[in-house]
Amino acid sequence: MHALQPKQSSHGADKCTPNILPCRINHNGPVNASKRYWAPALDAEGKNTAYFRGRELHGRTVKVPEGYQGVVLSATDRTLPQKNDTHGRAIDSRDEEGEGDEDAEPVKVLEETASFDEVVVWGHEAVPESDDPYVRGVEEWVAFAEAMHSTGGDGGGEARAHGP
Repeated sequence: MHALQPKQSSHGADKCTPNILPCRINHNGPVNASKRYWAPALDAEGKNTAYFRGRELHGRTVKVPEGYQGVVLSATDRTLPQKNDTHGRAIDSRDEEGEGDEDAEPVKVLEETASFDEVVVWGHEAVPESDDPYVRGVEEWVAFAEAMHSTGGDGGGEARAHGP
């Protein structure tokens, strides 16, 4: 299990715009990309265009839906302390049948490193359509999250957004 923790700085999380490229790069993390290698631009029609290693890419901007927040997380070595009762004993979480989770897995902390309001999905020589797996995935994830966090038996309750 994981717990989310806001960035531990006085300025909060940095703002970024993640880019999903149609290629595999064996690197995971930030890079100091110079304008020579990555310089996306908006054309006169408002379309994103960039060149990566000589290939023309066209981007589709996907906004994070209202009430949701996109975050970039970083794994840490920290874990949340186990909850104890008033006598210093670990609280035994038992389900309705009385079966407990005696060897509870530690809750690992994920730290927020950046936040975003939009993602750019790039395609080779054409703007990704609405049936693109990444574009469609955002919409399907939001519908799934709303169903998971609904408050009524009809599945149409309020959704909880990520927040402090």
